[in-house]
Amino acid sequence: MNPTVSAAGIPGPAKAMDQIGAPAPPSALPAGPPTPPGDGGKQAGPVPPQGAPGLPAPPREEDWDEVVALVGAAPRVYLFAHVNPDGDALGSALAVGLALRELGREAYVSYGDDPLVVPASLTFMPGLDLLVPPAEVPDRPELAMVFDAAGSSRLGLLEAKAKAAAALVVVDHHASNTRFGTHHLIDIAAPATAVLAEELVRRLGGTLTAEVATTLYTGLVTDTGSFKYAATTPETHAMAARLLATGIPHDLISRAIWDTCRFGYLKVLAGALAAAQLDPAAAGGLGMVWTVVTRADRHAYGIRLDEIEGIIDVVRKSAEAEVALVLKEDDNGRLQASSRSKGRVDLGRVCGALGGGGHFYAAGYTAAENDPATVVARFRDLLDDAVTDAPG
Repeated sequence: MNPTVSAAGIPGPAKAMDQIGAPAPPSALPAGPPTPPGDGGKQAGPVPPQGAPGLPAPPREEDWDEVVALVGAAPRVYLFAHVNPDGDALGSALAVGLALRELGREAYVSYGDDPLVVPASLTFMPGLDLLVPPAEVPDRPELAMVFDAAGSSRLGLLEAKAKAAAALVVVDHHASNTRFGTHHLIDIAAPATAVLAEELVRRLGGTLTAEVATTLYTGLVTDTGSFKYAATTPETHAMAARLLATGIPHDLISRAIWDTCRFGYLKVLAGALAAAQLDPAAAGGLGMVWTVVTRADRHAYGIRLDEIEGIIDVVRKSAEAEVALVLKEDDNGRLQASSRSKGRVDLGRVCGALGGGGHFYAAGYTAAENDPATVVARFRDLLDDAVTDAPG
């Protein structure tokens, strides 16, 4: 399928990407439906000082130098995004892959889903022809790089291959990162992994072409919520200015990411809002709003799990609730939890205790139980201890 003409008919970016020569992805990589952004753990808020006990230290010059040397010595480089990739994960991996190809290097991009489906909201991105399914990744790559994954479990079918790599570079911005690689470029102050990807492209000697800028901008606007989240800084806007200076169609990129969905999604959203519950006593009286989307809810309108990620960003608007929680039943009957805070509750701590992770303001996990009431109760029980005195 041509990435600029998705099944959902994404407006605008098709023409714009054609103008800068975006390649088509392999026919074996189907485009999924549009995905409203926002997975559990993606909204970064203010973070504690880097290097604090238990938190990853920022990359040192020698860290960057070692990674650049690894890339220079490797005959080929495998670039991994996390499963069900969002714009930051896939955009960061593609940016580095495109830069390496421009430098005459052999690079491949993959993520651990089978089938390997590109969300339709991201099919405008250049570099999709770099994608290969997990089965085509060697069992023991000489060099693998992982983007935007706080833990190896986020790699799905590629987890074992990543762990078996001779060298594994983890590029990330999550405070909950478990440092599962042999080398790490982790900056928890960065609002998006794309910030680290841009720096890596620069240090590798790559050129900030319009194609590279398109993928980086996709990552940046995804994880900053179009620059409205608390982790956005003057440096974030300076990076955006550099990317826009290449001539990318930023308005069309944002439209594809944020403002395109299938009609069926609106029906599922309506049902989720109708089912929403307000718990004013939760989180020490700060309040919680929560809802559930079942498989049956989605299947009634032909909507996939990745299409409903954005429901949390509607539910969290409730003025009466500090915390929002959305439980999404996947096709295997498991409940995937996405949560948001307005700044008084550390959700990274809460979801980390439940086997997941993320940021202070947003985090997620896969519930051990299948009963929504039980899942909500366990989540609620942890909120009181995660309340802070001041936002962030």
